[in-house]
Amino acid sequence: MDLGLADRVFILTGASRGLGFATAQALVGDGARVVISSRDADRVAEAVDRLGGPEHALGVTADLADPSTPRELVHAAQERFGRLDGALISVGGPTPGTAASMSDDQWTTAFETVFLGSVRAARTFAAALPEGGAIGLVLSTSVKTPLAGLGLSNGFRPGLAMVAKDMADEFAPRGVRVLSILPGRFMTDRSRELFEAASDPAAAAEAVAANIPLSRIGEPTEFGRVAAFLLSPAASYVTGVAVPVDGGALRAL
Repeated sequence: MDLGLADRVFILTGASRGLGFATAQALVGDGARVVISSRDADRVAEAVDRLGGPEHALGVTADLADPSTPRELVHAAQERFGRLDGALISVGGPTPGTAASMSDDQWTTAFETVFLGSVRAARTFAAALPEGGAIGLVLSTSVKTPLAGLGLSNGFRPGLAMVAKDMADEFAPRGVRVLSILPGRFMTDRSRELFEAASDPAAAAEAVAANIPLSRIGEPTEFGRVAAFLLSPAASYVTGVAVPVDGGALRAL
């Protein structure tokens, strides 16, 4: 299938590794060009090299908690590649712990980064997109069911999914799509680090896989291909939805 991605330009935040980077790879592999951002300059530079260098990717060291970051990324895309066609918005997971155990400061910090940073980026990117543009918010299956020990995520991710739904309605008359993607468990670098910290890494990974109907943890490329499709013109009639990519782990409809 031709996804219609040739020469299109996408911004991807938090994309120096993990699911964001896997999506950047899928987009570039189908002919798109990308602007990737992360707070770690070294990781950003390494990611650009892995994506084929400056002809295919531009790296920007930035933090979504900074109000100026979304405008900076839009400017970078338009300055380097002359256009902007879509964005994938991803931020790191907030501090783990139950909702009741989190302090006011922890709630406020997570709100600024996870929630407000994502909302600000989405509305800024949407304002710069032409007809046919698309925005995807990388959230979590906590949108539909709480995850043990992730109270901040359980609190903010469902709200972001509803923001995406609201923005989908608002920007639909302009032909701009907005949707959410709900990843389950994937074997990212971060997941490997967590498993390796366990007393028996193999057993820890097997225990997670046992609770997934497909009986395995997903590979980042499997998320990246879905995200690239949803951002592409091939998905031009898909908006306002929350799409799980989780191997069937989510039990809610």
